[in-house]
Amino acid sequence: MSRYVVGIDLGTTNCALAYADTREATDDTPAPIRALAIPQVVGVNDVGDRPVLPSFLYLPAAKEFPAGATELPWKSRPDQVVGLFAREHGAKVPGRLVSSAKSWLSHPGVDRRSPILPLNPAEGVEKVSPVEASTAYLMHLRDAWNQRIAGKTATDRLEHQDVFLTVPASFDAVARELTVEAARAAGFEQVTLIEEPQAAFYSWLSARGESWRKNVKVGDLLLVCDVGGGTTDFTLIAVTDQGGDLALTRLAVGEHILLGGDNMDLALAHAVGAPLPNGMDGLDATQRVALSYACRTAKETLFASPQKTSAPVTILGRGSKVIGGAIKTELSRETLNTVLLDGFLPHCAPADMPARGRRVGLTEIGLPYASDPAITRHLARFLGQQAGSLHAKGSTIRPSAILFNGGVFKATELRERVVEVLSSWAGEPVPPLETHDLDLAVALGAAYYGQVRQGRGIRIRGGVPRSYYVGIETSAPAVPGVAPPIKALCVVPMGMEEGTERDVPGPEFGLVVGEPAEFRFLGSTTRRDDPVGLILDRWQPDELQEMAPMETSLAAEEGDSGETVPVRLHSQVTEVGTLELWCNSTRDARRWKLEFNVREPAETS
Repeated sequence: MSRYVVGIDLGTTNCALAYADTREATDDTPAPIRALAIPQVVGVNDVGDRPVLPSFLYLPAAKEFPAGATELPWKSRPDQVVGLFAREHGAKVPGRLVSSAKSWLSHPGVDRRSPILPLNPAEGVEKVSPVEASTAYLMHLRDAWNQRIAGKTATDRLEHQDVFLTVPASFDAVARELTVEAARAAGFEQVTLIEEPQAAFYSWLSARGESWRKNVKVGDLLLVCDVGGGTTDFTLIAVTDQGGDLALTRLAVGEHILLGGDNMDLALAHAVGAPLPNGMDGLDATQRVALSYACRTAKETLFASPQKTSAPVTILGRGSKVIGGAIKTELSRETLNTVLLDGFLPHCAPADMPARGRRVGLTEIGLPYASDPAITRHLARFLGQQAGSLHAKGSTIRPSAILFNGGVFKATELRERVVEVLSSWAGEPVPPLETHDLDLAVALGAAYYGQVRQGRGIRIRGGVPRSYYVGIETSAPAVPGVAPPIKALCVVPMGMEEGTERDVPGPEFGLVVGEPAEFRFLGSTTRRDDPVGLILDRWQPDELQEMAPMETSLAAEEGDSGETVPVRLHSQVTEVGTLELWCNSTRDARRWKLEFNVREPAETS
């Protein structure tokens, strides 16, 4: 056990770090949790502390800044700037700015270990991978901790602490694995993953202390609505009775929805850019990205200052008129409310479903955004799906209360709209649970969870948030243009706890050694009753989603290349929170671990 328990929110828009000194804990009471003020470059020759570290990486040109102008208290890389100055300066030079690395980390259509960012680089930029960008943010947090907290005490360095790193609940097994890979690259030795909505709920538990039991009762279903910079996450937590005491169980999570503050900023850019001469078509790719960043700043200004009716929006010109040709306009509060409330949080019926198809304006920066930007319709779909999965009465889940999380909900207007919609579906008020400091809640909750793992505090049970399956190709006559159908073998059931493993009953597979073998891999957030070993030969289109395949290079003993080895599968959910699948020979002691194939051809258009 390390001295410190550290929670890290590796966010799409901001990162945060919170910690507890276990020496301050008692047998039953967790230690107080503190947030780390993060030193970072805030301007040329200017370093300051900020509560969060913006998740932006700037790749400066040679001699762009005077020597030492972006130095930090610790030795830093001169070819990279992370944080506030990276975000602010990079908005003017977006061809050198890496953003939304977390969204790219979960994008199955690209090679997430290859240098693909920035997507539209300036000349001479050496691009980085989403994993490398995530590593850069974690390294900055590591160095800030070591300079501020550890000092010269080697055992107190962040690399040696118990670190609890948050991921969206909707992250699949591949994205979780890559997140751990980034943490390992930053030098972290003891990493455990925790879902962000659960971390937010732990933060609420921590803030309420023992009084949390007065806010809920047995039978309550609590909705965590988490909308961050890049993702929308829904989680349902049930309040149950356990030996006369209240207990908490995570019942369901939503599918991965790439929809959040980034989409809102882009939509505002389209609205603000439309009245300009030639509209958005009159701007080049760099200016369009800059306009999105400028709209984000204007949005935050209006939400922070309710008395303001508008906020300025300025982007630089092009060529020889970079300064003199600057484009100046404004974001009005009317436009802000129309775009965000009516576009992203419209009133709708509980039976409404997200529209299918792609909105061209929301695909410009290359990420697979949700086709429908209406978060309320995605919420309606989630509650309707889970009503069937949980065998609930009626066609939709009616939450007892809602906990908001994510920077988007710092705006009172957006929280109130979601409460209005939920209450209209329920036919009665759905109260929001009181929250504090949405920028830090996830990191604070992760640090609290670290102490829960040590036996202090109440634990939310739930295990893995989805069931996982391996595809089995069926034998069928070849038909031009028709792929052979597959069956799905359940290898990990929903709710399988971390630190447990299972032999997968069912048929033997024949593996040919001496050459790579690939397995199709699927997941479901609704099939909660499927046991390990169940083979599905049919399912509804929305029940199972195909994920990145798994593959292994099958080592062959001398003279055995081409041999077919009978194997059975063995699944394990690690203590870290990642998934492992093994092929175990049934005739000797050999075994092969399946690895996720994340080397798909990049598709960035």
